[in-house]
Amino acid sequence: MKTVFTARRLFTPVEEIEHPLLVVEDGRISEISSITGKTTAQHARLVDFGDAVIAPGFFDIHIHGGAGLDVMLASPSDLPRLGRFLATHGVTGYFPTTVAAPLDSTCVALERLADAIEATLADSSVQARALGIHLEGPFLSHKRRGVHPPENLVAPTIAVFDRLWQAARGYVRVLTIAPEIPGAMEVIAEAARRKVCVSIGHSDAEMPVAQDAIKAGARHATHTFNAMRPLDHREPGIIGEVLTNDQITADMIVDGIHVAPAVVKLFLEAKGPERAVLITDAISATGMPDGRYKLGPIEVDVKDGKCTSGGSLAGSVLTMDRAVRNVTMFSHWHLRDAVQAATLNPARAVGMANHYGVLAAGASADFTVLSSSGEVMKTIVGGRGA
Repeated sequence: MKTVFTARRLFTPVEEIEHPLLVVEDGRISEISSITGKTTAQHARLVDFGDAVIAPGFFDIHIHGGAGLDVMLASPSDLPRLGRFLATHGVTGYFPTTVAAPLDSTCVALERLADAIEATLADSSVQARALGIHLEGPFLSHKRRGVHPPENLVAPTIAVFDRLWQAARGYVRVLTIAPEIPGAMEVIAEAARRKVCVSIGHSDAEMPVAQDAIKAGARHATHTFNAMRPLDHREPGIIGEVLTNDQITADMIVDGIHVAPAVVKLFLEAKGPERAVLITDAISATGMPDGRYKLGPIEVDVKDGKCTSGGSLAGSVLTMDRAVRNVTMFSHWHLRDAVQAATLNPARAVGMANHYGVLAAGASADFTVLSSSGEVMKTIVGGRGA
């Protein structure tokens, strides 16, 4: 049966449609048009969201957990709870993200995450779906490792990457790697050959090394400014390349803690509405009271919205809807541009924009319903939830 959704506006997100008609059949979008001069299909169910905005479901490509669950420790049967929590914040797709841990433990976690991905793709309940895996490490710079335990960092080799790939059953979609480490360029090239979005980050790279990494196949950057060699006006380093190279996308944690609002604005102006990506880097404490929580093998203290371990920032308790609203507050960006940074841009970065992060005929019927200020009113996954 067809279901027709309408509202005051719709963001595709590159286009804004007034008084839209969004037609859904069998979990996919079959048509989008304006209500002007159109009548809804006979025998179709009509769902009217009034003055709200229909937008693509948010797509978080860097998230470690939430609702008390850590993605490296949770069982596949536990993860639907995280999916339901994320859906309340407008997220319909996400990449569970690892941290540096012993290789054996990481492989066990990757096997569980692969099970969870296959289970959620077959699950018809309304929840954000795990659509792939982000390997944040173990190929990180010791100098810019952040809270990743130094004993768990590993020199990049194709053999180690392949072991992780096999454990994840090919569901690795993003790899964060420091390009200056010996062996990194070979792994970057191999990961790119396997259609992985290679993201440079946790890096002390100078600008020429970052440029070589992009030539080798890297096409993204991880939580820009954080865990990176600082920008210098004479030796701009990795950040200089990230901000000025229009061939790559880059993401940022826009919680007002990891990056000052003025620098968020600078980043958004540099990357623009088509190449800026929002992530949360959220940990298990997201949606929970202050206290001590796990980030893989790491103990993290959470107080007043700030996550720390040993005095260093350790992820966030940011939700994607809050990140979208923060963008509109920290910059001159319209809500539609902020939505694009949380939907189409991450989907494009990881090569999944044919089906996710966009409202178009043939795409998955995953969308969120927002107030004019960006508050989540409803989330629809596969056409379900209304």
